[in-house]
Amino acid sequence: MNWEQAAKSYTDYLTIERGLSKNAVDSYNLDLQKLKKYITAHQLTISPVKIDKDTVLQCVYETAKDLSARSQARFISGLKSFFSYLIFEKYREDNPMDLVETPRIGRKLPPTLSTEEIDTLIGAINRSSLEGQRNVAILETLYGCGLRVSELIGLKISDLFFEEGFIKVLGKGNKERFVPVNPQTEKFLKIYLQEVRPLQKPHILAADTVFLNRRGQGLSRAMIFTIIKDLAVLIHLEKNISPHSFRHSFATHLLENGADLRVIQQLLGHESITTTEIYMHLDRSHLAKVLNEYHPRK
Repeated sequence: MNWEQAAKSYTDYLTIERGLSKNAVDSYNLDLQKLKKYITAHQLTISPVKIDKDTVLQCVYETAKDLSARSQARFISGLKSFFSYLIFEKYREDNPMDLVETPRIGRKLPPTLSTEEIDTLIGAINRSSLEGQRNVAILETLYGCGLRVSELIGLKISDLFFEEGFIKVLGKGNKERFVPVNPQTEKFLKIYLQEVRPLQKPHILAADTVFLNRRGQGLSRAMIFTIIKDLAVLIHLEKNISPHSFRHSFATHLLENGADLRVIQQLLGHESITTTEIYMHLDRSHLAKVLNEYHPRK
């Protein structure tokens, strides 16, 4: 098995058996490409099945020394996953990454936007244009439903169940969940779907896609980032925000207003409650409020 064959087989495994998204698969492949680049640069002729621990460790050292702790952890994790796959498929018996420790990193959360900042961002959109009305619906949906950017751009018209008050979202690992849609989000989605989108001719592959670009195709992740960054500049917002800032703010505001953590977990589509628990540090006053309200010794 050469590197090209291993990469293709690994990609198929990540996509089909693990059900990872294209972005996740691309990230894992990027880690593998770094190892292949090291081997090529050092003119080594060794297969992924035969590569030894010392060679891999030297690659990790030379490649990771100029990376941040987070990027180092990402690279090491990617290589561990690749060699674990080779063991799983019985191509090799050992994982040369077994003794490599992952750098300790803290969870890096995006800035939380206040409700006033969100209102100001959305209020700065030029609604006289078709794109402006679309962008209002985009930001209202990001914040109102707490979606990931990949979930937003993949949203289908056939997944909108306004009469029932829910939208169906395809999350990580192709897992579906139903998210309630509030009246304001529903209002702006309907304006876009009834008054703006019909004026476009959707590409045949985007006939069921909610949000379209000027060419009638689905929006890219980069386009959503650009829309938000441009609005932040327009209102002189000093926070370094991204689409995930709206999802983060969605969860934070729910928690601050008394929502149960398990409910927030379901709304966000987190597989583990520990992922949702990162929001608990944001407002310690919330913990005191719950204690004082529900403990018998209040």
